[in-house]
Amino acid sequence: MMQSRLLRAASVCMLALLSAIAGAQDAARDYPTKPIRFLVPYPPAGGTDIVARTLTEPLSQVLGQPIIIDNRGGAAGNLGTDLAAKAPADGYTVLFTLSSHTINPRLYDKLPFDVEKDFVPVSLAAMIPQILVAHPSVPVNNVKELIALARSQPGKLNYASVGTGSPGHIAGELFKLKTGIDMVHVPYKGGGPAVTDTLGGQVQLLFVSLPAALQYVKAGRLRALAVTSDQRSVAAPDIPTIAESGVDCIVNSWYGALVPAKTPPAIVAKLQAAFAKVLAMPEIRQKLLAQGAEATSSTSAEFERLIRDELAKWDYVIREAKINPE
Repeated sequence: MMQSRLLRAASVCMLALLSAIAGAQDAARDYPTKPIRFLVPYPPAGGTDIVARTLTEPLSQVLGQPIIIDNRGGAAGNLGTDLAAKAPADGYTVLFTLSSHTINPRLYDKLPFDVEKDFVPVSLAAMIPQILVAHPSVPVNNVKELIALARSQPGKLNYASVGTGSPGHIAGELFKLKTGIDMVHVPYKGGGPAVTDTLGGQVQLLFVSLPAALQYVKAGRLRALAVTSDQRSVAAPDIPTIAESGVDCIVNSWYGALVPAKTPPAIVAKLQAAFAKVLAMPEIRQKLLAQGAEATSSTSAEFERLIRDELAKWDYVIREAKINPE
């Protein structure tokens, strides 16, 4: 009698499990059937927001559903990222973020989410290098001359970034570690103030995203020394990389999409395929390039590998440079 009850209970559980699996498969097959939320963990009009909005309309056309931007800025991107981590894993909340996603976990001691365990990478979307620029009063024309000047004047040169723990700050500290020079970091709250003070000569050097400084380089108001990407930027092919000077200082700022962990693989695959299709469109590539960004799609596995590698790399930089959040 007892055995019969156990068998019936097991059968009911098995049927429920099979029904749930079938339901999930149906949902993945039909996905999407309603609007998709792109959760951007930064305020409107910033770089992440602009790139996301460049992609939403063509992605909506490919996926057949509207995509709504939901800006949730605050706590250096951690507030919105936490909201995304706790969203239902059904493909209707997509975290669209930037490379601080791999810096913050090494910068802050305690975060309410785990970037590896709580998210599944979907696709990269774009790459934007940091650019190292100098005020015209600084007597250097290239990276080698800068290194020589800094070594002759330890602690006398300063460089600005858009904030502590930003990609520009990380690039500056990695540059210092790789060259053994001593420069003082001057953090700002945003690219605008950092660029303004560099233009005015209040700070001598600046690591910032390429679009933020390129117009001033072209106007002769700032001197471009190098970009931090592994290859020259298509948007500024005349500017050398730091690596061309023999310094292993590669900081590729990226934008990309992730979804909450346990999102069905079929949904992840649909989203990744949509990104790949949109990022191959010539008009979209041109729009991104006009912003200084290079369209860069990837597979989920490639994006996951990049995140893993960067977590290890930034752990080294933040630990060795003793970077602490403000």
